[in-house]
Amino acid sequence: MSIKPGDRLPKANFAVMTPDGPAVRTTDEIFKGRRVALIGVPGAFTPTCSNVHLPGFADRLDAFKAKNVDAVAVVSVNDVFVMTAWAKDTGTGGRLLFLADGNGDFARAVGLPLDLTERGLGVRSQRYAMLVDDGVVRVVNVETSPGKAEASSAEALLEAI
Repeated sequence: MSIKPGDRLPKANFAVMTPDGPAVRTTDEIFKGRRVALIGVPGAFTPTCSNVHLPGFADRLDAFKAKNVDAVAVVSVNDVFVMTAWAKDTGTGGRLLFLADGNGDFARAVGLPLDLTERGLGVRSQRYAMLVDDGVVRVVNVETSPGKAEASSAEALLEAI
């Protein structure tokens, strides 16, 4: 069953890049005491993720801050090196928080895995956007198709909060 408003995020670990190299950050370290817009994407460097979904959030950071959102984070079932390269390639590193869910543990824990093995991509994450307030999900918008970024768009999340 997938996560819903009112649910607390499950305990999970993410890999992030720091000046000293890869490090682990927990859900508590990222979400405790903060309002975070979290977007889940099927894969770094994929067309919809790179050209539509991620830019929508990067372009609307001020609008999120105006709604008392402390950070915008993006999570994908990719390793920390891919996520770091994607942040650099998109020019959004330092403005968005890139979280690597390398084994898909978080995607499974929130009930939003996406099996793309027929396309040679393995098990990934469904595309979604959620507002997390102090570790509790307040809004969650999940796409019906991984190739679309409508329900999970920045505009849709901003409207919901």
